[in-house]
Amino acid sequence: MQKSISIVIPIHNEEENIPLIYRAVESALRQLPAYAHEVIFVNDGSIDGSQKIIDTLSAKDSTVRGIEFTRNFGKEAATTAGIRKATGDAVICIDADLQHPPALIPEFVKHWENGAEVVVGMRSSNQGEGVVKRYGSKLFYAIMSRISETDITPGETDFRLLDRSVVEAFSELNERGRTTRLLINWLGFKKATVSFAAPARANGDARYSFSKLFHLALNSLTANTLFPLRAAGYLGLVIAGSSFLLALAVFIEQYIFGDALSWHFTGAAQIAILNAFLIGVVLMALGVIAIYVGRTSEEVSRRPLYVVRKSHREKQ
Repeated sequence: MQKSISIVIPIHNEEENIPLIYRAVESALRQLPAYAHEVIFVNDGSIDGSQKIIDTLSAKDSTVRGIEFTRNFGKEAATTAGIRKATGDAVICIDADLQHPPALIPEFVKHWENGAEVVVGMRSSNQGEGVVKRYGSKLFYAIMSRISETDITPGETDFRLLDRSVVEAFSELNERGRTTRLLINWLGFKKATVSFAAPARANGDARYSFSKLFHLALNSLTANTLFPLRAAGYLGLVIAGSSFLLALAVFIEQYIFGDALSWHFTGAAQIAILNAFLIGVVLMALGVIAIYVGRTSEEVSRRPLYVVRKSHREKQ
C-alpha cells in the first residue's frame, strides 16, 4: 500500500498566513510523489477569518482537513489534537507563520526513510527575534539541560516528523500540563536533526507573548523535573547541618570551657542559631515531600511504564 504523510498545522488568528503555508506545503509535497498526504489545520479558537479560509481550502482540496476548537486552548493542545487525528505513516508538525521552512519537508522524509523515527528541526538562528526572547531561550535551555529528567538540546523546535510508532506512543500520554517537544523527547526513539535558520514571520505578530512564553517555560520545568523542590531539601540539609555543628561548637565553648575563646555568644545569637537549624529542618521536610509529590505526579500523569518500539517474535 502507498505510504502517506500527514502535515499538522496549529492555527490561531493566522488568516493571512494560511494560504501562504498551504501553498508552500503543497509545493514541498509535490517533491514526494510516491506518498499520499493530508494537511490538517487545527483552529485553536481563532477570532479572525481563519476558519472560513480553512473551510474554503477543504472544499477545494480533498486532502485538506480542519479541526475547530470551541475556544483557544493553546498551541500544545492544538498540536496534540492534530497528531491524534492524523492518519499518515509519518506526521509532520509545522507552524503556520512560515518560520519553519516547508521546503525542508523532503529532507525530513529522507531522514525518516533512512530509519529515523523522530526528525527534529534545529533552529540555528531566528530573524527578528528580540533580545529578551533570545537570551531568555538560551537561559531556559541551559537550565533544562542541567536539571530536567528529559534530554533537550538548545535550538529544538516543534517542527518535527514523527513516525507512526511515535504517534501511537505519544497518544497514550494524557497529562494536561504538557510541552509537546519534551514529551516526544521523553518517549525516546531514534532521532535525526535538520538545522535551519528561521526567517521572520510572514505576517502578523508572534502569537506567544512574553507571559505565555514564561508560563510555558514554568510549566516545562514543573512537569519534567522536581529539582526546585529537591534543591530546597538539599539547602535545608546544608543549613541544618551547619547550624547544628555551630550550635555544638558554641555549647562546648560557652558551657564546658567557660567561653575560653571569648566568643561571647549572647542569648539572642544562640536563638538565631536555633532558628536557622529549625528552618533547615523545615526545608529538609520539604525535600521529603518533594519525593512523594513526584510519585503522585507520575501516577496522575499516567505515562506508560515503558515504551516498546516493536515486539520481536521469540525464537522457537
